[in-house]
Amino acid sequence: MTVLRRELIYLWYYFTVQLEQIFPYWVIGMAIGSVVSVFGKERIHGLFSNMQTKKWGVFGIIPACLLGIASPLCMYGTIPIAASFAEKGMRDDWLAAFMMASILLNPQLIVYSAALGSTALLIRIASCFLCGIGAGLLVHIFYKGKSFFNFSWFSVPQSRDTDPNVLLRLLKNFSRNIKATGPYFLLGILLTALFQRYVPTDAFVSLFGSNEGFGVLMAATLGVPLYACGGGTIPLLQEWLMDGMSMGSAAAFMITGPATKITNLGAVKIVLGLKRFIAYLLFTIGFALITGLLINIFI
Repeated sequence: MTVLRRELIYLWYYFTVQLEQIFPYWVIGMAIGSVVSVFGKERIHGLFSNMQTKKWGVFGIIPACLLGIASPLCMYGTIPIAASFAEKGMRDDWLAAFMMASILLNPQLIVYSAALGSTALLIRIASCFLCGIGAGLLVHIFYKGKSFFNFSWFSVPQSRDTDPNVLLRLLKNFSRNIKATGPYFLLGILLTALFQRYVPTDAFVSLFGSNEGFGVLMAATLGVPLYACGGGTIPLLQEWLMDGMSMGSAAAFMITGPATKITNLGAVKIVLGLKRFIAYLLFTIGFALITGLLINIFI
């Protein structure tokens, strides 16, 4: 047996084992995401829009965060929707909380994250919620009476869930989900197989485990270039946690990753402008670092 063939057999073994573990969460996550998108998206956004009639003040940040997490849209879908809310007079602090929470988490990603275990799942939900709260509060404090967003470049997207047959509408949405997440999901499993085969566990633990403060910083930084799709990073995170990554480092990665996806940062910069865009990056990385360090202290 040649060396190449032997290595391919090892990689195929690691790939299939990881695929078997993660595949159910991927399928269930896509199914739930499609159901929410087809049947719940308009209701969720309607509830947020109706908040304008409420006199909740800064406390409206809380339901705005919850509705942001419940929204199934990605960043590119969230920004045009937020633009439509802004046109109707939605408060900027509520919008900031809704957008931050929506960018970090959605129902589909919650199901994916269940593969990481209950502790990691609860930490992800709580940290994303608090990050949304923090974003809303900062906008409320520093931009009260001033405009924070510029949505002039964006318009409300046309919904693609328009088939009159409910079942076909759901199946088409599910198919788009597969096309959007499938390549990243398989790439994540492939990277995990390569990681399992060629990265020594001791070296990884020394970087992300025992040296916890530096590990959190590295994980937060690594989330910027590596994060491409939520489903694609779950296999990597699962393996990293098994190999000794601290929970704080994992939390930092799960915050900076979706918030600084390279493919979406251009849209965020247009909406915020350069100075507020830099503030957004500093807030995201700073929140991730503080969250990760606190989790390593108390968990």
